[in-house]
Amino acid sequence: MSDEMFKEFEIPEAMTDYVPEEGKVPAEISELSKQGYQYIKENRIEEAKEAFNKILTIEENNNYALVGLGDAERKKNNFRAAQEFYSKCLEYHPNNNYALFGLADCYKAMNQFHKAIGIWEQYLTHDDRNITVLTRVADAYRKIRDFKKSKEIYLSVLDMEEDNSYALIGLGHLHYDFKEYRDALYYWTKMLEKNTDFVDIRVLTSIGNCHRKLKTFEKGVTYFERALQKEPNNFYALFGMADCYRGMNQQFRSIEYWNKILEMDPNNKVILTRAGDAYRNTGDYKMASEYYNKAMDIEFDVYAALGLALICKGEGRFEEAAERLQGLIKGDPRNFRFYIDLADCYVKLNQKQKAIETLKGVSRYGVRSPAIADMINRLEKNA
Repeated sequence: MSDEMFKEFEIPEAMTDYVPEEGKVPAEISELSKQGYQYIKENRIEEAKEAFNKILTIEENNNYALVGLGDAERKKNNFRAAQEFYSKCLEYHPNNNYALFGLADCYKAMNQFHKAIGIWEQYLTHDDRNITVLTRVADAYRKIRDFKKSKEIYLSVLDMEEDNSYALIGLGHLHYDFKEYRDALYYWTKMLEKNTDFVDIRVLTSIGNCHRKLKTFEKGVTYFERALQKEPNNFYALFGMADCYRGMNQQFRSIEYWNKILEMDPNNKVILTRAGDAYRNTGDYKMASEYYNKAMDIEFDVYAALGLALICKGEGRFEEAAERLQGLIKGDPRNFRFYIDLADCYVKLNQKQKAIETLKGVSRYGVRSPAIADMINRLEKNA
């Protein structure tokens, strides 16, 4: 399972209620602006837009109305429409912080991180200690994989506000993204220690995932168990538990959790294949075959196909296993694992020379594997 299972920790909206101060603008505009933002809070977006558009009939290009319309569209995830309103506001009111903030968030939502960074940094020229904006800039640098700049900004936030949740979470993600799992574990654990009363389940699963990556599976189980106490059907916690037990070679326990996921999502091809692997590793080839075939019925899956080949091999049907593995090699000639299993089938069939030729054949694809080299050496010594 990929790292996509680890969701981003959303930073709450911080630039809302952009309404005029009493006496600074005409009363009618002030009232309509307040009304519009109240509608946004109540998720009555069309009514909010109507209120802001009324302002534009009173004063063309009014900054409160343009920002309000941008916020209304952003609330509905209509980021392109929102971008147009914020940009129009900035044409007439170049230093409007609310328009800058909204525009940057739109660029971020559309994965245009370089543009978002440019806008946020423009905002910071007016307010260089705004923690909400700084964490967003750090997030954006993380997205474009600028480790140094991202870490520098997160740490500057921690200098301003020790143990800031979003900076700690962001630093955890940053180090995790760069496969620095011990450092990710440090920041996420610090976040957990800071929030003893209310623990976000995503912090627990993230810490568990670090332990999975570090192969400290027993410790991972502890955090995934805590996550399941909070949310018994959480996919990421169930997956983590199953994978930790797989890593601990407790296949029977992993089967329990793979099946819990399948109760909720019976057509999950990846989980069907994982469960098939677990049954195969316990020697239950009948159940393993059922799970692999269910996966293959959904769509061809190379791991399920390999699992079926390995079942044939495990049951002594070496010719059938070899045939299946040859088919897999045609589909993916650079996967050295297939050559090793195929060569092993030939060894079992007393065709040692064919096994050696098979292993040497992978070199034509530029694949270099110590495992293949070792197997060739062993076979040639015993030839």
